[in-house]
This record gives sequence, C-alpha cells and structure tokens, in this order.
Amino acid sequence: MKKIILITLLLVLLAGAFFAWKLVGPAVSIEKDSFLYVRTGSDLQDVRTELVEQKFLNSTTYFDLASKLIGYKKVKPGKYKLSKGMSIVSLVRMLNNGKQTPVNFVITKLRTRENLASRIGKAFECDSADVIRWLNNNDSLKKYGLDTNTIMAAAMPYTYSLKWNTPPERILDELHTAYKKFWNSSRNAKADSLKLTPIQVVTIASIIEEETNARVDKPLMASVYINRYRNGWTLDADPTLKFAMKDFSLKRILNKHKEVVSPFNTYKNAGLPPGPICTPSIETIDAVLDSPRTGYYFFVANSDFSGTHIFTESLSEHSKYARIYQKELDRIIAERKAKNQQ
Repeated sequence: MKKIILITLLLVLLAGAFFAWKLVGPAVSIEKDSFLYVRTGSDLQDVRTELVEQKFLNSTTYFDLASKLIGYKKVKPGKYKLSKGMSIVSLVRMLNNGKQTPVNFVITKLRTRENLASRIGKAFECDSADVIRWLNNNDSLKKYGLDTNTIMAAAMPYTYSLKWNTPPERILDELHTAYKKFWNSSRNAKADSLKLTPIQVVTIASIIEEETNARVDKPLMASVYINRYRNGWTLDADPTLKFAMKDFSLKRILNKHKEVVSPFNTYKNAGLPPGPICTPSIETIDAVLDSPRTGYYFFVANSDFSGTHIFTESLSEHSKYARIYQKELDRIIAERKAKNQQ
C-alpha cells in the first residue's frame, strides 16, 4: 500500500512539474523577437486565434489554462513584444496587464499631409484614411490654432513614443504639445524681433530646407527671403512650385511651371506661401531665427559645385555669378557628353 501511495505521489509530482514547466518554461516558438498586434474591439478568442495563426504558439491549451489561473478575461488592445522562449505565464501576464511596447514614431522631412497620414497609418492601428480626414478638416484643427495649410508646422522632427492603438486625435495632440514646447519664450522672442510668427518662421525654414543642405548658407538664405518678404517682393522660390504641382522630381524650373495657379506659387504671389512646404529640421528653423541682417536679395549656386551659394545685393551682381555658374555647368555637361561618345 505504501508503495502505491509513493508511486501515486510521484506521479502527481511529475504531473505537477510537467504542467508547471508548460506554464513557466519556454513556450513561444519564434526565432527572433516579434510583435503581437491586438486590435481595438478584439476578444479573447481573437487573441487565441492570432497566437496560433502567427505561429507564436502551437496550440492554446496551456494559454487557456494560464488565462484562467491569472484571470485574463478583459482584452487590452496594443502592440505586444514576444521573445523567443517566452513562457505562457509571462505572455498572459503581459497581455492581462496591457504592458504593450510603445511605438517610436520618428518624423524626419515630410512634405505633405498625405505623407504624414501615410506614415501614421503604417506605424499605428489607425488607418491613414482616418488620419487624413483629421488633417483635412479645419474644424478639427481649429483647437490647435492651425489649418490645413499650417498643420504640417506642428509635425516637429522628433521621435514620439506612443501606444500603437493611439487614435488620430491623440497623436495630433502629442505633435502639437511638442510644437508648443519647441516654441519657448526664447524662440518666440526671436521670431517677434524678426516681426514674424512661428508659422512664418517655419514656412521660410521649409523653403530653405528644400533649397540647400549647406549649413553655412542657411542663415544668409533666410536673410534673403526675409528681405524679399519685408519689401513686398515675390520670393521666387523654386521649391514652392514643386510643392504647388506636387511634383518633387523636377530638376529644372521652366517658365511654364511659373504659371501654375496656386497660393504656393511664389513667382506669382508676393509674400509667404500659406504654410510650410515640408517639415524643416530644428537646425534650419533656428537658422532663420538667428539670421543676420543683410542687404542680400539674391543667391545663386556656387560655380565650384560645392553645394554652397553666392549671395548678392543687386541683380547685376547676381546675373554675373549666374552666368559664371551656367558657363561652368555647360562645360561639365559638354565634357560628359564627349566622354560618353568615346
């Protein structure tokens, strides 16, 4: 009888150890870290199905057992990181606690609202169509003091840490909060000294961002555009035409392009365009805020093709350097053509 009891006890212990191992031992069968996406409105059955279909688990037998033991009933949507060898208990606790992995949403240079909506749609649960509806609705944007032309000014080039299931309005709230924080008292004072609003500063910076990568030229280029703006000139900025036509592949601006009907055509309309044409870097925004007072009204690419520019006060000076640049460009093109024909 003692022997039977011992054997029974041993079997119970072995069975307990087996179930314990199934619950706390390696269970998630993946080769590298992956993510389980639990959509808003999902129930426990949806989660079970996703775990098997994505081949995170071979079956949900022990997942169901752990769920009952832990009391996992209410499904919390989100993006959950699963690691190789993760235990069933760890998995269920993570889901039960809603301990999701945040999305690190990085904004670099974006040109249009559609670009922003597409990036958000790819990174978060919300659909890009829902986002663009927000971005295209002036009533929705009114609370930020922005409109469809100026909303891109709030898309500061930062990394935003947000939950995957964050809705569009909340994402825009985060962007606007970062924008307001960026425009601190010091930057606002600099903008005031230039007699520009923050939106106007970002708009000028966006043009410069598209014009040059040369850091040394950015403050001087800002002074050119500010001088033209203050004196009621047209800005004559090629990047604004590309934006107006939504053709960012254009290499050369022709006279026919300058006839496009758009408030962003700075060859036709004096003053600044109604909003930024891209999301400029912080460096470029600060270059505008720290731009020197100059007598410059013109700039042309340097004929040494260094990526820098020559700044001048008069049209005659500008035309002289423009001819030098064009002559050197024609020479290089001719040399390349002759080389290709050899």
